[in-house]
Amino acid sequence: MKRTIVLLLLLVLTQAFAKVPSVGDAAFLFSLEDETGTIHNLVDFKGDKYVVLIFYPGDETPVCTQQLCEIRDEHAAFTSNNAVVFGVNPASGKSHKKFTDKHNFQFPLLIDQDAAVAKEYGVKGAVMNKRFVFVISPDGTIVFAKKGKPPVSEILQSINNPTGAFKEIQR
Repeated sequence: MKRTIVLLLLLVLTQAFAKVPSVGDAAFLFSLEDETGTIHNLVDFKGDKYVVLIFYPGDETPVCTQQLCEIRDEHAAFTSNNAVVFGVNPASGKSHKKFTDKHNFQFPLLIDQDAAVAKEYGVKGAVMNKRFVFVISPDGTIVFAKKGKPPVSEILQSINNPTGAFKEIQR
């Protein structure tokens, strides 16, 4: 019992102090499947588009639903600013599909089943993802990194003239 408590405490502390990339850091490359079975590779957007990654705790939870619906409602502003948007959490494709269909999201929800991407971005919590938004420039630099539910206008303002490079995720 004592050993279990110590191990759980270590797990929580490890997750609590995981390094979250900062503005100016290189983004970690990843390849994840969405709710339709389509594979999305971050490297495919290199030199072409901004990538908005919205790590969120769960499908159909109140704040997550509100956050993603706000992004949905302003989706045209992202596309007109040369950006693609992805929601990311470990839920199944079936859960993501149901969530997407119910709320008419125009952007994919990525399945980070083993939480490898959440871990690399420092947003893997002990139980679920921490709510975090990253914007990655076409050259691979993180130009926006903010915990919580930042206003859509703030996310859009971050899409500007970046520099940097991608990092590989080590698995």
